[in-house]
Amino acid sequence: MTSESTSANDGGLGAELSYLLTLSRPRFWLYLAGPVLVGVAYAASSVDDLFAPAAVALFAYFLVPANVFLYGINDVYDREIDVANPKKDEKETRYRGQRFVPAAVVGCVLLGLALVPFLSRAAWPWLAVFLVLGAAYSAPPVRFKTTPVLDSVSNGLYIAPGAAAYAAVAGGQPPLLAVLGGWLWAMGMHTFSAIPDIEPDRETGIRTTATVLGESRTYAYCGACWFASALAFAALDGRLGALMLVYPALVAALVTSSVAVDRAYWWFPAINTVVGTVLTMGGLWRLV
Repeated sequence: MTSESTSANDGGLGAELSYLLTLSRPRFWLYLAGPVLVGVAYAASSVDDLFAPAAVALFAYFLVPANVFLYGINDVYDREIDVANPKKDEKETRYRGQRFVPAAVVGCVLLGLALVPFLSRAAWPWLAVFLVLGAAYSAPPVRFKTTPVLDSVSNGLYIAPGAAAYAAVAGGQPPLLAVLGGWLWAMGMHTFSAIPDIEPDRETGIRTTATVLGESRTYAYCGACWFASALAFAALDGRLGALMLVYPALVAALVTSSVAVDRAYWWFPAINTVVGTVLTMGGLWRLV
């Protein structure tokens, strides 16, 4: 263990919590918690349903603990790869072997499992999808993130919180077209976010959908995923499909502009928050 990692371990509870907070990527918290709000909004049959204990518990879990789990396990198994990743020096934190990180990851898994007795059985498979794919994406032996196409497909895990929330409140499964549309959106979002990592990943020998396709064809892949997502949502409701067309439109705008993807990448948390807010408001509109 390096002296730097030893220092991190001995920094006290406050330092450890601060590290875990940074590790959890606060700017991305709504990527997991936001779908919970959307799922609850469309599952609710009354205003009271919006504040059902299961809905509140799922939102709290997917806001912070689930992000510690997802990004913590990622950082642990990407320790060597991240040496060449400039994002770790700029807007993220670098894992250096701190013992409390794996312990926090395990604790967050156990916290998720502790929710099971308080959720309807319809929600259980979606919680399992999140935990299993969240681990399998980064951890050996499967490590989906290093297998082109599967790295993209496995990121459907980001819609699992919304599906779990819908099932917990409604007592039944969400519409298949909504699941399909959300899954395709997550595939496109994941692969787009991998574009800035193409060169660092190639330097360390990591194969991903983005490294195999290259930047220009990855744009096309993302655009295709997002357009297919818009079609799936349109089959459910034309207004939803129209809203989701913002993503393929953004890809087209980037391809025809001089904006660097490294810069555009940081716009998407705000863009996704706006789109998620509109989706949520659409669901709430039914109740008023």
